[in-house]
Amino acid sequence: MGLSLAYAGCMGYSLLLAGATHGLPTIWTANAVLVAGLLVMDRKDRWTLLGLTALLHVLIEFSTGSPPPQLLLLTTLDTLQAAAIAWVLRMLRLPSRVRDMRSLTLLVAISALLTTVSSVAISGLLAVQRGLAVWTGLNDWTMPNVLGMALALPTVLILLDARLMRGFRVQPLEAAGLALIAALTAAAVFSTQPLLQSLLFAPALLAVFRGGPRAVALVITASLAATIPAVLRKTGIDPAIALPPLHQALMFHIVLYGVCMVAALALSRQARLQTLLLRGQAVARAAQARAIAANAAKSDFLATISHEIRTPLNSVLGFAGLVADDPGLSAESRRRLDLIGRAGRSLAEIVNDLLDFAKVEAGRMDLNLAPASPARLLGDAVAIVAPVAEAKGLSLNVTLNGDEADQPAVFALDEVRLGQVLLNLLANAVKFTAAGEVSARMDLDASTGTLRFEIADTGIGIAPEVQSRLFQRFSQADSSISRSYGGAGLGLAISKALINQMGGQIGVHSVPDQGSRFWITLPATPVVATAALGAGSQDRVMPGASRVLLVDDHPMNRELGHALLTLAGCVVTTAEDGVQAVAAARDGGFDLILMDVHMPNMDGLAATRAIRALPGAVAGTPIIALSADVMPEQITRCRLAGMNDHVAKPIHRESLIAAVTRALAPGAAAPSAALGSS
Repeated sequence: MGLSLAYAGCMGYSLLLAGATHGLPTIWTANAVLVAGLLVMDRKDRWTLLGLTALLHVLIEFSTGSPPPQLLLLTTLDTLQAAAIAWVLRMLRLPSRVRDMRSLTLLVAISALLTTVSSVAISGLLAVQRGLAVWTGLNDWTMPNVLGMALALPTVLILLDARLMRGFRVQPLEAAGLALIAALTAAAVFSTQPLLQSLLFAPALLAVFRGGPRAVALVITASLAATIPAVLRKTGIDPAIALPPLHQALMFHIVLYGVCMVAALALSRQARLQTLLLRGQAVARAAQARAIAANAAKSDFLATISHEIRTPLNSVLGFAGLVADDPGLSAESRRRLDLIGRAGRSLAEIVNDLLDFAKVEAGRMDLNLAPASPARLLGDAVAIVAPVAEAKGLSLNVTLNGDEADQPAVFALDEVRLGQVLLNLLANAVKFTAAGEVSARMDLDASTGTLRFEIADTGIGIAPEVQSRLFQRFSQADSSISRSYGGAGLGLAISKALINQMGGQIGVHSVPDQGSRFWITLPATPVVATAALGAGSQDRVMPGASRVLLVDDHPMNRELGHALLTLAGCVVTTAEDGVQAVAAARDGGFDLILMDVHMPNMDGLAATRAIRALPGAVAGTPIIALSADVMPEQITRCRLAGMNDHVAKPIHRESLIAAVTRALAPGAAAPSAALGSS
C-alpha cells in the first residue's frame, strides 16, 4: 500500500507540479517506484502492485483530462516498461539493496541504460502511431524517464532498507526537520537567486553525518521536489525559457545526490563494520565468559568427584593397611587384602592423574625449582617400583654416567614433578613387562647441564602406528591395554606436558614384542648443594606422646585417624564438627589439631579462623588440613584460613606421620606460611 501511494504521489507530482501536463520534460519518477517495488516484493505481491499502480495511472491520467485511448496506451506502456526493467535487473542478479558504492553504481548505470533503450523504443512507437517521424518527441519521453530512474530507484530502495539506519543517531522527527529545511531552502533559492544553490549542501551534509543514506535520500528528494515548482514559478511554463534553468537545477541535484550519497554510504559501511566489530567483541566476550564458566564448572566437577572418591578410599586403604599389620592374618586373607590395597591405590592414581591433567590444561601446573640430585631422584623412583618388579621376577638395573656416587651433582630441578615422570615411566615399564628386565639409565653432561634419562624394558612393545599418539590424553595402544593393565591413559600425556614445561623433550623407541625405550632430555642449571639436601630422617622429631585433636564428621575417618595416630604414640581426642573443635581448642592442652574441611554446623575453614581468633597461646596451635580437597585453589583457601599444612585423603600413614612431625618440630612454620602438599 505504501508503494502504491508513493507511485500515485510521484505521478501526480510529475503531471501537476513538474509541468508534464504542459509538455515540459522535467522528471518522471513513478516508474522508478514501481521498479523498486517489483525488485523487493515476492511474486504474489508484485502482481498486486502492478494491478494497483495501473489502476492509479488510469485514474490520475483521466483526472488530468487525457482521452481514454491515450491514457490506456500510456498506462500500458509505462507498466510494461517498468516490469521489463525489473525483470532484466532480476535476471542480472543485481543487488536489490543499495549499501555500498558498487551496488549504487551498477544499479544506476544499468537501470539508466535499460530505461534509455526502452524509452527510445516507446517514443518511436508513439511517434509512428501518430504518423510522425520516429525521432519526433524522443527527448520528451527519454530524458525525464532516465533522470527519474537514475535518481528515484536507488532512493526508494534506500528508503525501504531499514538496516541503513543502524549506527546513526537521527530520529524520525529530526530527519523530517532536515527535509523541511532543505525543501524551504530550495524553494527560496531557486525562486529568487539560483546562484545560492550551494546553501543546500548544509542540510544535505548534516543529513550525511546524522542520518546516513536514508536521511540523505529523504533530504535531497525534498529539495528536488521543491526545486522544480520553484523554477517554474519563476520562469513560467514556456519550454524555451523554463528548460535551461530546470536542466541546471536537475544537474545540480544530481551532483548533490552523488556527493552526499557516496559519503553517506561510506559512513554507513563504516557504521556497519563497527557494529559487526562490537557484535564480534560481544560474542567473543560471551564465548570467553562461557569458557571461563565451563572451566570453572569442570574444576568444580573434578574437585567434587575427587572429594567424593577420596573420602571412601581413605577408609578402604587405611583400614586395609591396619588389618594388614595383624600378624595373625592368614596368607590367603593377606593376599586378598593386598588386592584391595592395589585396587584402591590404582583408583587413587587415576584420580590424581585427572587432577594433574586438569591443572596442566588450565596452565596452573607451576614448577618449583630447587637444588636436587637427578641421580637420587632416579634412585628413589627405582626403589619405589623395586618390590613390584621383584614380585614379578624382573631384573631391575640402574646405570649412572657422568655422576659421582659419593658426591652426586646437584641441579635446579622440580624434584616432585621430575620424580613423578620418572616414576610413571618406571611403573609403566614394570607393568607392561611380564619377563626379562627393566633398566634405568641416566647420562649427565655436567659442563652443559644436559640430563638424559632412559627407561627400557623387554615388555610387550608398542606398534609404530600407535607411537605417534602415545602421548595424547586418554591414549593407550588399544582398548585391551586398559582392560588388561588398567589406567586412564593420562600418565604419558601428563609426563609430556611436565617435561615440555621444564624445557625438555620426551620420546619413545619401541618394537612390538621386543620392548620399549622411553627417553627424556632436560636442560638443567648446576647449583651448589645445600646442607639440607639429602638430610636423613635422624633429624626428625617424632610425635611421641603429643596430644592431638582429630576433627572429622565421618565416623570411619575418625576411627582410622585415631588408630594411625595412636600407633604413632599420640594421645588422640576426637570432635565431629567445627563447633566441637573450637570448644575443645578453647580449653587448651593440645599440641596439634588435624582438621577436616567439609563438616556440618561449622566447616574446617571457619573453625580454623575461630581458633586463630581465640585469646592466648591456644590461637597458635598448629592446625593441619586433613581433607580430600587437593586442588591448588582449595589448598590455598586452607592456608588463608590459617592452617599450617595439608595432608590429602586417602591418607598414607607415612605422609600423615611426616606432617605431624613437621608441625611439632621446633621452629615449625607459622600459620601464615605456605602449605606443603603432602
